[in-house]
Amino acid sequence: MSMSATVTELPTGMLARSERLLLGARLTLAMLAAGLLVVALAWEFAVPEGTAVATLVASTAAALVAVPVLMAAWQSLRAPSLHGIADRLIALALIAAWANGDMMTAAVLPIVMIIGHVLEERSLLGSREAIRALGRLTETQARRLRGGVVEIVPAASLRPGDLVELRAGDRVPADGIVRAGTASLDMASLTGESVPVDVTVGETALLGAIATNGRLEVEVTLTGADTTLGRIIALMRAAEDAKPPVTRLLERYAGQYLSLVLVIAGGTWFASGNMAATLAVLVAACPCALVLAAPATAIAAIAVAARHGILIKGAAFLESLADVRSVVFDKTGTLTTGELSLARAMPCAGTTERDLLLVAASLGVASSHPVSRAAVRAAMRAAPDAASPAVTGLREEGGFGMTGSCAGVPVAFGRPELFGRLGVAVPPVPAHDGPIAGVGRDGVFLGWLLFADAPRPEAASVLAELRGLGLERQLLLTGDRAAVARRIGGELGIPEICAETLPEQKMQRVQQETRNGFPPLVVGDGINDSLALRAGAVGVAMGAQGTDVALASADVVLITSDLRRIATAIRLSRRCRRTIQVNVAIGLGWTMVLVALAAAGLLGAQGAVIAALLHNLSTFIGLANAGRLLLFDETGRAVPPTP
Repeated sequence: MSMSATVTELPTGMLARSERLLLGARLTLAMLAAGLLVVALAWEFAVPEGTAVATLVASTAAALVAVPVLMAAWQSLRAPSLHGIADRLIALALIAAWANGDMMTAAVLPIVMIIGHVLEERSLLGSREAIRALGRLTETQARRLRGGVVEIVPAASLRPGDLVELRAGDRVPADGIVRAGTASLDMASLTGESVPVDVTVGETALLGAIATNGRLEVEVTLTGADTTLGRIIALMRAAEDAKPPVTRLLERYAGQYLSLVLVIAGGTWFASGNMAATLAVLVAACPCALVLAAPATAIAAIAVAARHGILIKGAAFLESLADVRSVVFDKTGTLTTGELSLARAMPCAGTTERDLLLVAASLGVASSHPVSRAAVRAAMRAAPDAASPAVTGLREEGGFGMTGSCAGVPVAFGRPELFGRLGVAVPPVPAHDGPIAGVGRDGVFLGWLLFADAPRPEAASVLAELRGLGLERQLLLTGDRAAVARRIGGELGIPEICAETLPEQKMQRVQQETRNGFPPLVVGDGINDSLALRAGAVGVAMGAQGTDVALASADVVLITSDLRRIATAIRLSRRCRRTIQVNVAIGLGWTMVLVALAAAGLLGAQGAVIAALLHNLSTFIGLANAGRLLLFDETGRAVPPTP
């Protein structure tokens, strides 16, 4: 509608308190002017000979609403835009009505446009209120722990490194890492998880989540705008500035568009002498529906994406997602869990698998190496009620493994080379494309443990789903060994595999895809993926385990490490693009039809008012069409449980 420039020029794209008050003041003036018009019409009906009084009252009404209209038009001269064109066209129509002595039109026209503008702001999918509602999630209190004492402080006062306590019913006040305790967090407002997520030591707690049970101690890592929720809020604000190509084209030629409208209006006047038709042309040509075609849709799409656990860093990437024609995956932590697991235990004669695992776990419990952690997890599954033997004299053997003593008996766990250093005879090393560790006790070799990084349980179905979406060209780029890459690629049906690649080589391979006409979607999570993520048409980072560098380089972040959200993001982007195209067609087509009807004088004696009403109707149709995007919901798409 008219007088929108002051709203959209806010740095954040959101109505600040002063702008809301200004909008309320304009609505008050419009209501007062409408009341005066009713009085004028009633007086003219009751006292036919008192038309002068009725005209005076109508003129007063017109003067009241003329002030904000003319102010908005004047301000728009400093910042040309499509909103500014609308403001100036309404101002010209108002001045022409005044000059023609048509006080009723001079009053009714701005009243209709002001009311339409207010309704537009209030009904923009509730987006601004939704942004404010998300912002209120950060306005909570926290239990900060200092020296064993609990302090109740505002969440805004927290700083990275602070330790906070969470009890059942508390809202997480900032992003952080769990340092003690176990609890379930309701993440529905952030990631779309339908059931609470169990978290324990070392896992992430996100601002806005609600603890449903248990107790946690969380070390704050990010606060305010730097948190995941803060990024979502910022992106929704930025989405209000989204523009489809036709809008950008009109803005580039805004001056020429205004001149064309004035030529059509002038031609209508000279051809027919019909001032009502001329005013109707000016009003009908307001491009407000085009201005709102993309922002309303982009805000809805980014909000829906956030509900699905997808953080899209800008409306431009929504368009790019719809155009990707190939997909490039990293392996470790992306297609695989990034966590080693026991693939096979090979105990020697006279040794059980249980004993083999318990000895390995007794040494591995003191190490943070992925192989050691995998051995401990395997031992806990194999013998949940058994205690690992107590080991003394633990020693790290220069990257080869661990040694120590158990009840005075030397034990060892590590790479095959470790046992050569210890003088322990070992059988031939089994053929395996993953890490291999041996276990020894009292100078006797007990057996081999074979480890592997398994594909994510949903990976195969996601790749098939992406092929169904037209991304049949799929590549695996990894710095890992060729044998491991071939195994994972073979299991998942990826035809093209590039192993042992450096970060620069990954980037070059991605750029080659683009040159070949297959703009790629690049999915990764590590530091060595950052260049490739930046080089792709769209980069997707696995947020749950991704490094800060990868998250900063990516265009889309999966808040959880659910690969199924990739297909969801693509479907959402394509739906968003179709919605924008329909809205542009509605806005452009409706405007052209209205201008033609107005120029032909088919809108009648009150053509300007009718054009304003029909103009508002087209805008609301576009908003309603964008609102349909909010019905997009794939949060119930289940992920197969991890074996």
